[in-house]
Amino acid sequence: MRLQDKVALITGGAQGIGRETTLRFAAEGAAVTIVDLNDEAGHALVAELEAAGQRAQYVRADVSQAGDCEQMVARTEEKFGKLNILFNNAGIMLPDDDDAISTSEATWDRTMNVNLKGVFFGCKYGIPALRRAGGGSIINTASFVALLGAATPQLAYTASKGGVLAMTRELAVIHARENIRVNALCPGPLRTELLMKFLDTEAKKQRRLVHIPMGRFGLATEMAQAALFLASDESSFMTGSEFVVDGGITAAYVTPE
Repeated sequence: MRLQDKVALITGGAQGIGRETTLRFAAEGAAVTIVDLNDEAGHALVAELEAAGQRAQYVRADVSQAGDCEQMVARTEEKFGKLNILFNNAGIMLPDDDDAISTSEATWDRTMNVNLKGVFFGCKYGIPALRRAGGGSIINTASFVALLGAATPQLAYTASKGGVLAMTRELAVIHARENIRVNALCPGPLRTELLMKFLDTEAKKQRRLVHIPMGRFGLATEMAQAALFLASDESSFMTGSEFVVDGGITAAYVTPE
């Protein structure tokens, strides 16, 4: 198995990309700490994994809070003895996130606190644990919109994911000689609850779909496969990268006339 005897921590781990990645990592031999704010989904996922003979725990944590992030790492080391893989995946996309004129300061701040500060806190407390384990892999969820402008305005989200890319590159350089790899996963538009709530009309969905050469939204399971590659030793010479899994949208993006 590709993650045999590894220990992973996945934020936003009970839903969407996080849930599918939790299932994939566990199937490949990893013990997983599932971090989320959805207690029902988190506990249900742990029960599902344990019923399959896999190791998991649920930790409730708000990644925008330093104390919560410190606790999620500590709980991982307490239960499983180490941390090898940190997947900073938790993120939000608020419905009133729009252009600079329309987006409220509250929406901007909340988006930055979760999507950007949450990754910072994950790394702040996770990197010392990875050092104690002799190294490991950090995966930060960014987005294709960090590489280009979005057809449907979502300025706070786009800016936050751009920050994730910049942070990923710098951390990769800082920790490269410590056997700690840091990469950013850049999903394209996905058929997940997060995006479908934002693209809440057929017109919005079609405006996004028209740019995707493959002609469909991606799946959370496809992002889990990409995260598995970044977590495993198969990507051992890969750090500071933007791992784009987007159905071709960044290769072919044009603004419609």
